Amino acid sequence: MAIYLKCGKRVRRRRLSAVFFAASLMIGLVGPAPASDAILSPEEIPGVVKVNAEGLLDLVDKKPNLIIIDARLRQDRSQGYIEGSISLPDIQTTCAALVKTVSHKSAPLLFYCNGPQCGRSAHSSRIALACGYTHVYWFRGGFEEWKKKNYPFLKE
Repeated sequence: MAIYLKCGKRVRRRRLSAVFFAASLMIGLVGPAPASDAILSPEEIPGVVKVNAEGLLDLVDKKPNLIIIDARLRQDRSQGYIEGSISLPDIQTTCAALVKTVSHKSAPLLFYCNGPQCGRSAHSSRIALACGYTHVYWFRGGFEEWKKKNYPFLKE
């Protein structure tokens, strides 16, 4: 999309996003970017078992029917994803979507997203609990921790 700016007798074409963003910054419509250390996910979620990367690997060994759900947006998977995970973004996670993916409410589910600064997996975990799933796990460190520890991952 483009807008037109009249400059004297000439009309110049500019990209809307660049002009809008600059104007928004000047008048304060767009605030500063969140601090890089801002944590959007909670430390704990009542009723959900929080695990780290090693805990995830342990769960895979102990619970062969573990279903790993990637709660990130689908385009995030292009950066990589944990092998065997199912893409179900938090914005599409509902009881109906979960039942299509996991019909047994006693099946172990593990949710992950980008890491502690991402709240998507926490959101999906809460939805799973509200839908009646009884064995919900949450990998709070998410893909960030997984990659930092050099565990294998796939790319689309």
